[in-house]
Amino acid sequence: MNASCRFWCADGARGRGDPMAGTAPRGLVWVLIEHRGGWPVNGFDGLELEPETKALVFSAAQAAKARILLVRRHGRRSLEGPRRWAVLRHDDSGDGRQHWGTWSRDEDLAGIATALGVPGETGHPPVLLVCAHGQHDPCCAVRGRPVGRALSERWPDLVWECSHVGGDRFAANVVVVPDGVYYGGLDAESSVTTVEEHLAGRVHAEHLRGYTDLFPPQQAAVAAALERFGPAGRHDWTVTESARDGDRWRIRLAGRPPRPGLVDVELRSHTAPPHQLTCHGPATSTARVYELTAVRVV
Repeated sequence: MNASCRFWCADGARGRGDPMAGTAPRGLVWVLIEHRGGWPVNGFDGLELEPETKALVFSAAQAAKARILLVRRHGRRSLEGPRRWAVLRHDDSGDGRQHWGTWSRDEDLAGIATALGVPGETGHPPVLLVCAHGQHDPCCAVRGRPVGRALSERWPDLVWECSHVGGDRFAANVVVVPDGVYYGGLDAESSVTTVEEHLAGRVHAEHLRGYTDLFPPQQAAVAAALERFGPAGRHDWTVTESARDGDRWRIRLAGRPPRPGLVDVELRSHTAPPHQLTCHGPATSTARVYELTAVRVV
């Protein structure tokens, strides 16, 4: 990737050592729509669909605060037969809820609006989303597709490439839904190890961007606890209190045995110097960083 003078945002972030903890976008509901052709730069918004159906899906997703992602199998396999859609919800119990359907005509996507109004079913395995949206950012394609291939070879029924999930500079990004866990800075080898550990109930801090049901400082606090006390299950650390004093944060976490019962994580937030954070955006931008200052067992 460094053979030319072209700017790659993921190379820039890795060279600077941009911290990933606390960078997962917040969200509890996801809509997946299988689209096997090329993806517009703005994803679902750019698809040419029957207008009434598209408006129905968009308004229902907005009402549910759901994120709509286009998905496809790696290598665009499964080119025959009906395409699939899904509504996935994060559940604090750890079970997660899913509702799957198929579509052959645009109008079939109206089922998404109905599914957004019902709880969905438990008992499904998680879905592994690999951002490979090259039209949005080249790093997502260059780094994401090898990860999509590696994960698809291991878990062919669970893995989908997806449109933009946020944080291009942390490509390759993998999102486990409806668990709501963002991982970044992955390659083919580390992605298999990271997902294997996740599916075994062990979330590691190394590639963790955050949990989507938490706010950024809370995400950073959980990552700090995982770094200090070792990998843990998705719900083994719970945020019980968050306090802010200027640029200082204190996040209290409750741990399930054998982890400490209560831990206070102290952070200092600050704005990083401006940098070019995406391949396509030449303008510089700043990012909020949460620097760990202390971890104390209460």
